[in-house]
Amino acid sequence: MEILLKPWPWYVSGPLIALVMLFLVYFGKTFGMSSNLRTLCTIGGAGKYSNFFRFDWKAQKWNLTVVLGAIIGGFIAVAFLSDGSTIDLSPATFSDLEEFGFSNIGTTLLPEEIYSWKNVLTLKGMSILVIAGFLVGFGTRYAGGCTSGHAITGLSNLQLPSLIAVIGFFIGGLLMTHFLLPLIFVP
Repeated sequence: MEILLKPWPWYVSGPLIALVMLFLVYFGKTFGMSSNLRTLCTIGGAGKYSNFFRFDWKAQKWNLTVVLGAIIGGFIAVAFLSDGSTIDLSPATFSDLEEFGFSNIGTTLLPEEIYSWKNVLTLKGMSILVIAGFLVGFGTRYAGGCTSGHAITGLSNLQLPSLIAVIGFFIGGLLMTHFLLPLIFVP
C-alpha cells in the first residue's frame, strides 16, 4: 500500500501516458482539455451568440469523459492515495517563496496566499484571477490548444505548431516566474 501513497516515478507514469496516446491515435482521437470548454459552452447555448460554438458537440462527448476521469481521479488520489506528506521542493524554491511572503510551503498544492477566500475576495486576488483567466483563455485559443493538447498530443504526433506552442508556454512560464511573480508578490 505504501507504493500507492507516493508519487509515481516518471518511468511508470510516462509509459502510461504514452499508452493512452497510442490508444487515442489508434482510434483517431486527440487529447486536450481546452476543447472541453468549447464543448461545455456549446451545450450551454453559446452557439446562439458566436459561430465558434456552432458545431456537433455530441461528436466530442467522449472527451468530456476525460474531464470526468480527471475530476474523479484527482479526488481518489487526494482522498485515498495521499499520505499527506509535503511536496518535495528544492531549497531554493522554498527560499524564493518565503521571500514573497508564502508560508506552509509544500503542504498544499493551492497556497492560501492566493487561493483562500480571504485573499481571492480582494481587489488584488480578483485582479489576478480575472487577468490570468483572460490570458489563459486568449492564449489557449490563439495557440489552437492548451498545454496538455500541444505537449502531449501535438508533440507525440510530431506537429511543428505544437513544438512552437510548447516552447512559447515555457518562455511564458519563465517570464512569469522570474519577472512578473516578484512584482505581484512583493512583501
